[in-house]
Amino acid sequence: MTTLTDYLAQHSQSANINHVIGDISRVAIQINHLLRQGALADIQGEAGNQNVQGEEQKKLDVIANDLLMDALTQNTACAGVASEEMDNAVAANAGGALLALFDPLDGSSNIDINMPVGTIFSILPYNNQGHTATDADFLQAGTAQLAAGYVLYGTSTVMALTLGNGVAMFSLDTQSNQFVLIQQNISIDADTKEYAVNASNYRHWLPAMQRYVDELVAGKTGARGKDYNMRWVAAMVGDVHRILCRGGVFSYPFDTKDPNKAGKLRLMYEANPMALLIEQAGGKATDATQRILDITPISIHQRVPVVLGAKNEVDYIKQLHEAAQ
Repeated sequence: MTTLTDYLAQHSQSANINHVIGDISRVAIQINHLLRQGALADIQGEAGNQNVQGEEQKKLDVIANDLLMDALTQNTACAGVASEEMDNAVAANAGGALLALFDPLDGSSNIDINMPVGTIFSILPYNNQGHTATDADFLQAGTAQLAAGYVLYGTSTVMALTLGNGVAMFSLDTQSNQFVLIQQNISIDADTKEYAVNASNYRHWLPAMQRYVDELVAGKTGARGKDYNMRWVAAMVGDVHRILCRGGVFSYPFDTKDPNKAGKLRLMYEANPMALLIEQAGGKATDATQRILDITPISIHQRVPVVLGAKNEVDYIKQLHEAAQ
């Protein structure tokens, strides 16, 4: 068996990156243990406060965030750490060469109904060594990411990881308490018959996205000439995992429901790491017109529309949006 530690030793050129991913994996095992206990560990329900996004935090949101912050701020390779759950980044070790970002528990509304949730992470270079890291240091385009991945807590606990040279997948062996390699060089088919979108927002979408989904619903009788299936996990980590396993396209597009929010998903904590994984597996990721990884962030909590997955579907959605401009 090839463990995560073995894989990093073979494929990574950076002991610092290995150190950070090692800490993330160890915390993920702790989170997995808490999730397996469920109500018995008193981790379900609301925490009684909101995060910076104005969302009600679940108890495990707070616990997972604290576990990751504690581990990564003590990691000597980390100069700074940023979390979706916190207003600002936290300075860690001035001598560190890396910045770590994470969404501690993506899809946390699924906790109480025993559905999949996950942890998403991204690692950036720190270019200001010797100084205290601030939010501004994190404002790097997604192309700067040195590594990214997620841990999905489902029927089994699985980590997907890219170091910029393909995508590998690991499963948690509960006997040894280690992540073990189960697949590498993951590739996404350019075409698909499966899509994921929150159709309840249809009335708020731009006409181009409405047209796209109308064509999929029409199936063989419509412009696309084939039937499609819709799947929706309500946790981005679950939908992206399905795409890496069997293909598909995922979208949380721009909508007009809240004019102050360009999209629902966060560029730094969700869109960028997932876009890197998808591209490394041969897929594409855009905001419907622009490549996600080329966006220069203006805030660590910036939101963007997201369309990612099968290359030909993402290209077609882009064509529809460009034609409507």
